[in-house]
Amino acid sequence: MEEQLNTDVDRLEPKYGLSGGKRQLSREVEMDIAQLNHDVPQLSEVFSIVDKIGEGTFSSVYLAEDKMSLRQRRRFALKHLIPTSHPIRVAAELQCLTVAGGQENVMAVTYCFRKDHHVIIVMPYVEHEPFVDIVGNMTLQEVCHYIFNLFIALKHIHKFGIIHRDIKPTNFLYNRSQRKYALVDFGLAQGTPDTQIELLKEVISKAQKGGRTTGEPEHSRGKSVPATAPVTLATSQKFLFPSSTKPPAEKKPCTIYTSADAKPSKELMTPCKVTRSVFGERNMNSINPANILDTGVEVIRSVNTKDIAARKMLQSKYQSATVKEQVSGQKHRDLALDSTLTCSCFLTDRVCNICLSRKQQVAPRAGTPGFRAPEVLIKCQKQGTAIDVWAAGVILLSLLSGRYPFFKASDDLIALTQIMTIRGSRETIQTARVLGKEVVCSHELPRLDLRRLCEMMRRTQPGQEETVWTEIQTTCQSCSPIKNNLDKTSMHIEQNWDRVPDEAYDLLDRLLDLNPDTRIKASMALQHPLFKDLNVTNGV
Repeated sequence: MEEQLNTDVDRLEPKYGLSGGKRQLSREVEMDIAQLNHDVPQLSEVFSIVDKIGEGTFSSVYLAEDKMSLRQRRRFALKHLIPTSHPIRVAAELQCLTVAGGQENVMAVTYCFRKDHHVIIVMPYVEHEPFVDIVGNMTLQEVCHYIFNLFIALKHIHKFGIIHRDIKPTNFLYNRSQRKYALVDFGLAQGTPDTQIELLKEVISKAQKGGRTTGEPEHSRGKSVPATAPVTLATSQKFLFPSSTKPPAEKKPCTIYTSADAKPSKELMTPCKVTRSVFGERNMNSINPANILDTGVEVIRSVNTKDIAARKMLQSKYQSATVKEQVSGQKHRDLALDSTLTCSCFLTDRVCNICLSRKQQVAPRAGTPGFRAPEVLIKCQKQGTAIDVWAAGVILLSLLSGRYPFFKASDDLIALTQIMTIRGSRETIQTARVLGKEVVCSHELPRLDLRRLCEMMRRTQPGQEETVWTEIQTTCQSCSPIKNNLDKTSMHIEQNWDRVPDEAYDLLDRLLDLNPDTRIKASMALQHPLFKDLNVTNGV
């Protein structure tokens, strides 16, 4: 087998990079291409695979040229799904592409190959630039075009009842020179209750019965979280954004508590893994456990005498119940705790037996850290197309501020804290209650003015990071998750960036609405005054 692969590698044709020029492939890439040709031999009859352009948790993507074309060889992207992908999930992704793809900025599917457990989805190749390379030099007009076309794609897929669940720049390809766009990667897609994608209905049915059909890794599956006992979230600049010259402090275990019943999860005690970009773009959300910044979301011990009195009262109830059990002859039996009792671990560094006795709650968590909506972070079971709109809002926030990625969190708790520093802790708490959850924050974080925030970030020049950060603290009276990203992209003032219309920030505010029920829909976003001229031109 190894000898055959080596022979196949030696016979590979000249390779081409994304820009069309020749480049030398690594031995590892050559072996992967040879392995793919060996596993799916019919591929080599139709395509010449010239490069591996992306690799993720669920798939690898290759650049190929069509052998059948007599004149000019067309280029295609071959998406090789991991062999362990659930058959229903694979079929659902294909059905999403065939039903909704090929129009309205949604990627089309050209062919599909299957050999044993190997599945190859063939799509037209869209040459594009990495988003991180262009976010700092896009004009305001270009930003409007980009977001407008993203909403065209979202409106289209939402019409079919498709929730993409992984909206981010790496999944919305942008050919800058030709002004072409393509929404890709429906591997994590789910359906709304009235979805027109039949196989997504089956995915929902399997998920409700407890079956795993998404092919998600552990960090993306529905997880149980401790519930009801609200733990304080400490959010100070010292903990959220330590100086880059200081070593990161040791992470302390922390839990987010909601009103739903659940048990503790190891997930909240360790950083989550992050999927690499499938289409070859550098993933700025990758987390290196050795370099994680302490976000300061920690448990604070109580010094409130009222809390101490409440715990003593609750403890007396436990002791009284225990005595009654012993009198009745039940020895060494654990006390069956009443789920209506107030928990005894509020503002402490432990999880009490009441919280441990709660039932588990499982909710979809698929998506990329930094782009997950609040309802996903607090484990709401009812999740709809609004989560795609939130992710689009995060992209617009990056474009208006010139910072990508804007949010960078190692777990859902830190991600929720970062959202609170922008949208306000009081607003987040109120929204959580509306959604049937409970979130407690130790410090009140005021809601920031989005225009002020973005303009300060866009004015930042190399060497001025600390000065700008001090100004933000002074004017906004709050800490913000953007300090970590100040050195990611240095911005120069473009001709029209000092005249961003109010409509841009009004749309951003409506996209980042914490409540999914009142968040603007993709179809309504297209009618926003910001896109008035584009609607006339495109006839939307």
